[in-house]
Amino acid sequence: MSAPASKSPATLHDVAREAGVSLATASRSLNGSARKVNEAYRQRVVEAAQRLGYTTNLFAQAVAKGSTTTVALLVADIADPYFSSIAAGVINAANEEGLVVTIAVTGRDTQRELDTVRALRGQRPRVMILAGSRTTGSAYEEQLRSELASFEDTGGKVSFISQDAAPFATVLLDNRGGARDLAVALAELGYRDFAVIAGPREIRTAQDRLEGFAEGLAEHGIPLAPERVVHADFTRDGGYRGAQELLAAGADVDLVFAVNDVMAVGVVSALRDAGIEPGSGIGVAGYDDIPTVRDITPALTTVRIPLEDVGRRALQLATGSAYDDGVPDSGEGPAPIPTETVLRGSTPRR
Repeated sequence: MSAPASKSPATLHDVAREAGVSLATASRSLNGSARKVNEAYRQRVVEAAQRLGYTTNLFAQAVAKGSTTTVALLVADIADPYFSSIAAGVINAANEEGLVVTIAVTGRDTQRELDTVRALRGQRPRVMILAGSRTTGSAYEEQLRSELASFEDTGGKVSFISQDAAPFATVLLDNRGGARDLAVALAELGYRDFAVIAGPREIRTAQDRLEGFAEGLAEHGIPLAPERVVHADFTRDGGYRGAQELLAAGADVDLVFAVNDVMAVGVVSALRDAGIEPGSGIGVAGYDDIPTVRDITPALTTVRIPLEDVGRRALQLATGSAYDDGVPDSGEGPAPIPTETVLRGSTPRR
């Protein structure tokens, strides 16, 4: 006995015939159109599509419209809660606009970032959001900007998170100012001997936070000696190794500032493994206020960035949606997202 012939998938023509409407009406009802469809007709088309098991061909729509309903979000490391919190904000905002988010990981590799943008352009996303810090001296930055400019020329939209990336829409983060305010607050708690676990020199976010922290200390007449600055990977293990390096050098410090929270978690572990109680022995501070640091012991002093709001704003800047986060526009573009110093148990008063 021969196998039954496989049934061909339903087409838009089948749906139109089933609903008793024109092909154009069926298309507008299912694929979206600036021209409104009578609600009764639209409902008939939707019910017919469900009965027939018809699914919209999103790729064909992309070709016809020049873009999909996709938002492409590029992050350095999705395992880092900093980026996953931003991603949550982007996804929530995209849901409200009927958009779908895909996430690509660049690993803070500038060539990989460029290659990813080029690959994503072929998928015709509506929006690209680049959430990773910019780097200094990148050989690929000019090519990246050219790719993104071409993407916008063909109808796509781009937004950046972190440093100013004009002429593209940018959600600015006040990394320098936030770190300065943290240093001032710590000096006012009585700390005087500081060390910093900084990220790689080429990452602008790490450099901005280091420079801002040094400025805040200088306001209280506290120097930050070069030998008290250790450059390490922007990760938990980088923070751990950086703290080990400080301890091995015999640095006499009463507070270690790690330029992001995941590095600070590594510092806390390294101190504890060396027999030093974080907080009561040596104070520890971080930056970002990722959810994890509220639950470790002691809870971590840090600088709070409203990360989910940052992701939401990046999406809505790109799509042109109305968004009011209370950040005033100076007339020269939006001001940086405000930060807040949060003092917790890892930095008791001296």
